[in-house]
Amino acid sequence: MTTTIALAGKGGVGKTTVAAIVIKYLAQNQPGSILAIDADPSSNLNMVLGLELEWTVGDIREDMLEQVKSSLAQGGAAMGTMPGGASKRDYLDYHIHSALAEGSRFDLIAMGRGEGPGCYCAVNHNLREVIDGLSRHYAYVVIDNEAGMEHLSRRTTRDVQHLLIVSDPTQRGLVAAQRIADMRKELEINIENAYLIVNRVNGELPAPLKTQIEEMDVPLLGVIPANDDLASFEFSGAPLVNLGDDSPVYRAVESMMRQILK
Repeated sequence: MTTTIALAGKGGVGKTTVAAIVIKYLAQNQPGSILAIDADPSSNLNMVLGLELEWTVGDIREDMLEQVKSSLAQGGAAMGTMPGGASKRDYLDYHIHSALAEGSRFDLIAMGRGEGPGCYCAVNHNLREVIDGLSRHYAYVVIDNEAGMEHLSRRTTRDVQHLLIVSDPTQRGLVAAQRIADMRKELEINIENAYLIVNRVNGELPAPLKTQIEEMDVPLLGVIPANDDLASFEFSGAPLVNLGDDSPVYRAVESMMRQILK
């Protein structure tokens, strides 16, 4: 059985950082392989995981559509096939598997840029089927979402066991986190558990933030301290999976993961 963990939150709160530390924890402590899905168009999860990224799903999708348009203009392939007779599903399946960035315990697929003009409904349906089929071969799938949750149902039809909503220690960040928590009820997929993580906390949480968190309908899983060592990794571009196990940031995420995966 595959366990799916999704991360969400407004831009700039450290979702990708938390996703990398979650993957580091899983690789070191849980059996089975891990698939990381970078669903943010900026596609920088590969940098914090130390993996090279050559193609994204967006690149593959646009290349496929250009080939179909070119062939149709020349009186070639039918609407359901690619030049040469391959189906669109087979084309996507082959190229997405080829685009996997492979690590020792985890692999990465990046969604990349959004759709251009035109209708992408059929293509997105095929993409979901291919990515869902790929995900079944992994013990864990970790999805780093773009800001908000609007597109999660378009990325996968899989249930999400654990949604981690990341916020910075501000009133605005918590308001955005609550909106994301509310949005989970509108998605076409089932989210079994949702938690709040407050990132980059200096010392104790201020009393007004504690009060606001207590009034939210998503439980606080934990806080991640602001940390100079982590900042140095981000400044240098070094992979965050190389962060030491004694780092306060790693220890905080480790404690949270032990809680939800026990």
